[in-house]
This record gives sequence, C-alpha cells and structure tokens, in this order.
Amino acid sequence: MKTEVVSLLTAGELDSFVASSEYGHFMQTSYWGRVKNDWEWCGIICRDENEVIRGTMALLARKIKGLKYHLMYAPRGPVCDIHDVETFNALIDRAKKEGEKYEAYALKIDKDVDTRDEIYRKAVTDAGFDIKPVTDGFHGYQCTRIMRINLEGKTEDEVFAAFDSGHRRKVRVAQKNNVQIEICSSEKANEFYEIMKETTERDGFDLRSADYFASILDNFGENARLYMAYYTPEDGEKTAIAGALAVTYGDKTWYFYGASRNVYRNVMPNYLLQWEMIRWAVERGSRIYDFRGVARFDEDDGLYRFKNKFGAYPEELMGEMELILKPRAAKLVKFSQDIVKKLK
Repeated sequence: MKTEVVSLLTAGELDSFVASSEYGHFMQTSYWGRVKNDWEWCGIICRDENEVIRGTMALLARKIKGLKYHLMYAPRGPVCDIHDVETFNALIDRAKKEGEKYEAYALKIDKDVDTRDEIYRKAVTDAGFDIKPVTDGFHGYQCTRIMRINLEGKTEDEVFAAFDSGHRRKVRVAQKNNVQIEICSSEKANEFYEIMKETTERDGFDLRSADYFASILDNFGENARLYMAYYTPEDGEKTAIAGALAVTYGDKTWYFYGASRNVYRNVMPNYLLQWEMIRWAVERGSRIYDFRGVARFDEDDGLYRFKNKFGAYPEELMGEMELILKPRAAKLVKFSQDIVKKLK
C-alpha cells in the first residue's frame, strides 16, 4: 500500500473516488474544503500495488488560538471499506505524518459507522483512538443519532406511500394552499439567512452566516440546492416563509439546513419542502436520503417524530474518535480552552 497527498487543486481523483464509494460523504471532498476556508485542507489517497485507489481521507487542520498547535479533523472520514483494516491504517499513518507539518496535537474522525460494528471498533481502538461516549443532544462535531430513508430501487410513489398518513396530508395541505417551492442558488442566501435567524432565535440553534450558505451553494454547484417556500395570503404579498438546503454527492442526498418563519406555519411549508428534496434524491438515483441528526430516539422529541414519519429509520453511529498525537500539547490545549470557557 502506498499513500500520497493532494491539494485542493489536485483533488480530482479523490473527489471521483468519494463519489463512487458507498462509504463516501460530501464532507470528504475538496468542495467541502473550499467551504471550510478558515481551515487548512489536504487529501490523502491510498493505492494498492496495482495503482487502484483503495481509500481516501480529507483532512482539515485548524490552529488553536494563542498556541502553535493544530487540531486535525477528518469529517465523516476516512472513505474506504470500513472493514479494510490495512487501508484504514495506511490512511491514519499518513495523516499522522501530515500532522507533523501542522504541529497537530490530535486527530479527530467520526466516520458514519453503526455503533454495533465491532470490527471497525477494534480497528480504531487498535490504532489508538479514544471513542467518545454518545450522549443526548448535539454536542459533537457531527450528529451521532441520525435518521435516514432507504430509497434504493423505489419510485416516488412508493416513497410517498411510506410516509405517515398525517405527513402525506400535510404535504397536500401545502399544495392546496398554493405554497410555491422555488429552487434557488446563492443569490437567495441572504433571504434564507433571515429565515434561519428567526428559527435560531426560536429554537436555540447556532446561526451560520449568509456567506456560509452561499459558499456551500457556489462550491458544490449542481450538487447543492436551496429550496425556498413562498406563500401569498389573501390580500397580501408573496412572502418567503421557509427554506431548506440540500446537498447530494455519490449515492446519497443530505438535508443539511432548514428554517421556517413563525408566521404561516399552518400552511405546512416544511412538509412540502422535504417532499421536494426527497423527490430530487429519487430523481438523482440516491440510495439514501439522510435527514441527519436528532437529539434522541424518542417519540416525545418533536424532531424525531417529524423525521421518522417521513419513513426514516434511526441509526446510532459510533461517534467522535480522537487520537492524541502530542500528549503534552493536548493537555496545554485543554487547559487553555478551559480558561477561555471560564472567562466567558
């Protein structure tokens, strides 16, 4: 096995492999590296003796404020057969070597592997990773409790029929109220941001900037869509009342961000938005529609009920894993971050 490092400008083979792999994820591409331009990015390619690519790994590196050390992070990586331990180890070994350039104190990974996969669990622990415990809520870099729809071999009608009857009715309520769904690009990022701002104030989520949403749409091009829902009340003007951002790559489509205003929720725009994004996933031939995370798998949790009744199944992932590369530096980083938290 041999490995090589590629840059944002030379990542064509890496991006193609990620698109072709059942283990691929859009965050393991150079496109995501361009979105995360406040981090440094590099990609690793692992080949066998016949020059065939066996796996890839996209790495982000961010300097810790006030220190010389960096955190390295492979979001939803690496991309390889999760039971191919040889390739996994080759990618990790090369990542550690790259980490020397950044004075990296730790490497984090969070491959979307089911928590019950004992082969993968042994591979990562044998490589020295510490697996963080799964907790309720959204505390890690990525969600550990996720919801997905299996679209493989299904038609639009079959997917819609699998929705809860109440969800099907709400999609039709939006249609009967003439809620208009428009597919937009980055020119509508500011409009989406304003709705996101209202949503975060209501629900307590972190707010991303309009430029961030625009960057996702611009960098992923035809693989990203902003869906905006508009409603025209009687004796009123056409108003943007909800929006959602979806990304597709390889055989998967992800519901990435969603927001709705406090008004006109009775016309059910969020249900129609989801249906339109799911239709896009079916049209693209996606095997999976990924709703991403929920705080917990519990019928009392509104987000879980919303996603589950679209026919999505729950899956608990193994979660965030950390490999300490420089123990003394890691202690210094923790000490520094603890002080910042106390000061805040």
